[in-house]
Amino acid sequence: MSSSRAEEQIRADIVEVGRRLYARAYVASNDGNISVRLDGERLITTPKSVSKGFMTPDMMVVVDHHGRKVAGDRDPSSELPMHLEIYRNRPDVNAVVHAHPPLATGFAVAGIPLTRAVLAEVITTLGSIPIAEYATPSTSELPAAIRKYIKAHDGLLLANHGAVTCGRDVMGAYYKMETIEHFAKISLVARLLGRENLLSREEVDRLQGLRGMYGIASPATICTDAPQAEVEQATCQVLEAPQSSTGRLVPEPSGGAVSTAERPVLGYAEGLQQASRDGEIRLTYRELTALIEDAVRHLRD
Repeated sequence: MSSSRAEEQIRADIVEVGRRLYARAYVASNDGNISVRLDGERLITTPKSVSKGFMTPDMMVVVDHHGRKVAGDRDPSSELPMHLEIYRNRPDVNAVVHAHPPLATGFAVAGIPLTRAVLAEVITTLGSIPIAEYATPSTSELPAAIRKYIKAHDGLLLANHGAVTCGRDVMGAYYKMETIEHFAKISLVARLLGRENLLSREEVDRLQGLRGMYGIASPATICTDAPQAEVEQATCQVLEAPQSSTGRLVPEPSGGAVSTAERPVLGYAEGLQQASRDGEIRLTYRELTALIEDAVRHLRD
């Protein structure tokens, strides 16, 4: 395919991905941005201040790898530096998609990463989805925030912002965004129902072995026992997966108790006070377990 035909196809693919993002409500108004490598010197990216659902191929902007405009009537997205940071760190990546899918962004706002080993398909395709620390959008803080994780991950949540994915081509990067949002929806439903059964560490190892068989390229291996201390650069995809000698599915190690970040707005103590006004206290098994665990911790302290 000639370079002009290739660029024409890339422009059409970006328009299609923008349309899908908008149709699925992964973006609103003029949110989000998409970019694709054209060659070793140039990128093609979406323009600023245009709804991703209503773009046309001629709106795209061509820039060099320093972000300087080479061709196009419009200006590139103000979040282009985040894309450039990904390309600098990932020579295997040819496309980047940034959006604000509501459920995944909800996890990012709550400070809850999607790092529990619960879905085999997510483990084999994306591994884990950590949260890059908060950075002001459209500033140099954002590339710095994703730098820690991007060498080891194809998908990230951005604290109080959204999500970003990358891939060999723009459709591949978009499909990873779909996977993140789908995973977030399933995780939310499971947590609302009161529990998540985690895949065991042994099962995660088995699934990691299938990556090669499926021909799934991964930027890093999965690790289930890596230290959680702050590191400058993530070198593996950390998953929460307990060891088990009895089965491949393991109930939550916490017994189903929710973390502070996941508790409802009405805390346990406030809930008890409210209930006591009616002369009756109602607790779910999950809430009772959490109270008992808190009491035991206080006694030990």
